[in-house]
Amino acid sequence: MARRRSRRSRSAHENHDRWLITYADLITLLLIFFIIMYAMSQIDIKKYDTLAKSLQLEFHRADSIIEMGSGLEGGTDVAKYASPPPSANPSPSASASVDLDAEIARRREQALQDLLKVIESYVKENKLQQDVFVGDMPQGIAIRLSDRFLFDLGKADLKPDARPALDKLSSLFAKLDTTISIQGHTDNLPIQPGSAFRDNWGLSSGRALSVLRYFVDTRKLPEKIFEITGYADTRPVAANDTEANRQKNRRVEILVVRQAESAHRS
Repeated sequence: MARRRSRRSRSAHENHDRWLITYADLITLLLIFFIIMYAMSQIDIKKYDTLAKSLQLEFHRADSIIEMGSGLEGGTDVAKYASPPPSANPSPSASASVDLDAEIARRREQALQDLLKVIESYVKENKLQQDVFVGDMPQGIAIRLSDRFLFDLGKADLKPDARPALDKLSSLFAKLDTTISIQGHTDNLPIQPGSAFRDNWGLSSGRALSVLRYFVDTRKLPEKIFEITGYADTRPVAANDTEANRQKNRRVEILVVRQAESAHRS
């Protein structure tokens, strides 16, 4: 009997140890499981803030399918839909229009430069340097004609000797597509009694008009391309202190205007 009890006690003791090992393994696994769960539950504050801001930005920026809507949160963005935003990629028709305007501007500028060269050559060939000046100004091509070349003192009737030069200019102006401004100027001496003009305003305007009449009536250029102005003695190019300087101020200036295509269309 004693032997049987000893065997049973030893067997029971052995079974108890095996159960304890299995239990310890289970506890270890549970501990590892909870450690993993705890690690996964930790929040990276920086990453969370970055994610939150990104989502908020997308919610506000996303276009709503509702007309005039703005973002997933709703609201009405009237300014956004008041007029269509400019397209980053212009349509083919818009690009063609821009190219056409650029080509027209290029051709007009080339025409002005050709005009400048032709007049400079004409002045040199006919030895008119003392009476005709031509230059490229920001406003356009300026042609300055001395009054002694065009008129008698105090008068606005064109001299016959001035007509060949005006004929040459007429042939050049007929090829242009721009505005031509004719401006009359005088010195500061008062008008002599018996003159057909009351003052220098009338004389400067009358001289500009005579040049215009020659271009329009004699040379048959279209009226719409011209404009005239009389400035009297308000825009001198030299001090009115000597006869030579006063002679410089008595002039008619013709400005072939350099202008944008939009201004020309209007």
